[in-house]
Amino acid sequence: MTLGIVAIAAVVLVVAATALAPRVGVAAPLLLVVLGFVASLTPFVGAVTVPPEWILSGILPPLLYSAAVSAPVMEVRRDFRIISLFSVVLVVVSAVVVGIVATVLIPGLPLGVGIALGAVISPTDAVATSIVRKAGVPPRLVTILDGESMLNDASALVLLRSAVAAVGVGISLWQVGGQFIWAVVAAVAIGFGVGKLNLLVRSKITDTNAGVALSLVVPFVAYIPAERLGASGLVAAVAAGVVTGYGAPHKIGARDRITERTVWRTIELLLESSVFLLIGLELPALAKDLTGSGGSIAAALGIGAIAATIVVAIRAAFVAGSVWALARRNRRQPAVREKLAEMSDQLDHGVVPELGNPERNARRVLKRRPPNTDEKTQTQLTRWRRAVNGRIADLDYLAAEQFGWRDGVILVWAGMRGAVTVAAAQTLPENTPERSLVVLVATLVAVGTLLLQGSTLSWVAARLGLTDRDSAGDEAQWISLQNELKDAAMTRLEAYPNKIADTIRERLTQRTQPEDDPYGSAVQRVKMEQFRILRLDLISAERDELLLLRESGTYPTAMLDAALTQLDAEQIGIELRH
Repeated sequence: MTLGIVAIAAVVLVVAATALAPRVGVAAPLLLVVLGFVASLTPFVGAVTVPPEWILSGILPPLLYSAAVSAPVMEVRRDFRIISLFSVVLVVVSAVVVGIVATVLIPGLPLGVGIALGAVISPTDAVATSIVRKAGVPPRLVTILDGESMLNDASALVLLRSAVAAVGVGISLWQVGGQFIWAVVAAVAIGFGVGKLNLLVRSKITDTNAGVALSLVVPFVAYIPAERLGASGLVAAVAAGVVTGYGAPHKIGARDRITERTVWRTIELLLESSVFLLIGLELPALAKDLTGSGGSIAAALGIGAIAATIVVAIRAAFVAGSVWALARRNRRQPAVREKLAEMSDQLDHGVVPELGNPERNARRVLKRRPPNTDEKTQTQLTRWRRAVNGRIADLDYLAAEQFGWRDGVILVWAGMRGAVTVAAAQTLPENTPERSLVVLVATLVAVGTLLLQGSTLSWVAARLGLTDRDSAGDEAQWISLQNELKDAAMTRLEAYPNKIADTIRERLTQRTQPEDDPYGSAVQRVKMEQFRILRLDLISAERDELLLLRESGTYPTAMLDAALTQLDAEQIGIELRH
């Protein structure tokens, strides 16, 4: 078949699977794996071998970038300790253990190749976590799994390169550590610079279509130079996405952001789905390659099952230790929160620390000073108040989203492998000992975890009671957030002492639900242009307040995103009617 027909058939399969999956109760990615495998057995489809660069360099950078743009930065920061543990230490331990076991199961296999196998099957996959998001598990679990899958690729790929290099030439632990540090630090620096440059350029572009078109190349602008410098291109794409996503409300207009979000969701659907479809299509070709080199499919299945069991068992041990450590830390939090609450009360009464950075010294005892209203003192009070309130918000979040053994089970069972595992395995040099066996084992681990864990994740979460949590607290938070935004709008209205301001002020006072239109009744009473200008100014005030609240962390990121989307939609509606 020609490339055009293949592309059309692939898109049709993706759309069909997406539409059919909810009706048959199977996640669309899993259905696509099965459809790809079945299609590969038909006489119309020949042997499919996908160059690994297509996935590593063409599909994963935009997928990881898109995920990073929408990542809840505040929640990731709060759980960065456990995310780092899973992204680095868990990958290294899993790779070494799998490597040692592989040398026992496959006689004559060099340890370096065994560790390479462990490196490619150790990281969870960002594409596979799309199944997790649709399973209805608690948001904190999704945040940890997303953060882990976005960062563990660097650990796995650096370890893979080092293990392969060690097969022919010795390489020290210090060299591996140095390569990893360079891969991450250089990638973050490049991604940060690309993200800032993207925001600067996008702020100057007034055409929505041109801005969205530019966003499509940003992940590659970060990926390519990072890879050329020996750093992790995937981490660079993630860093660029985080910087872009966090700064976009400040630099990019509402219409551009909403349009860009819609475009990227379509791209995500096509790229994610194509990965799962390709995994299914490649299975027969990989099996044929193994048997052609004298290998055994039964042996590959057995080794794959053992390797998958090992990585799941090690993950379970890490998760159990993390849940215990988090519970231990949570027991100390009430006392810490009480001290912070006292500090907040002192700050409200004009108590200012003598010296130091509030972020570093938030637990230091404050020295009482006479109330002072000069500008410098007020700035100090504001800084300290923001730092203390942010720390209190962190503790409240961790208390409200505490982990238990049921959450731990989900963290273990949701650790599926996917596209990175398949693509990374295929990057092994052609002269690698037992290459065909290693590649097929890695692919079987990826497919097996996707089918077994992915198909049962929703059922496990439902059985554990983690898919239907009470949302009353969320509703109360939402009303509180709307009241804070309303107060910001009221403050801005003080600069408009006229009839239209009085009318809108009255309407704002009556607003109790977020879906109420606080301005509609005034439309018939004032000139449209004056009203339009004032509404846009008030929306700007509410958005500024919302972004300040985002920095303090007092509300969940998902809730702030929903409120920002409402403000954006209202602004676009006004602009379109102009």
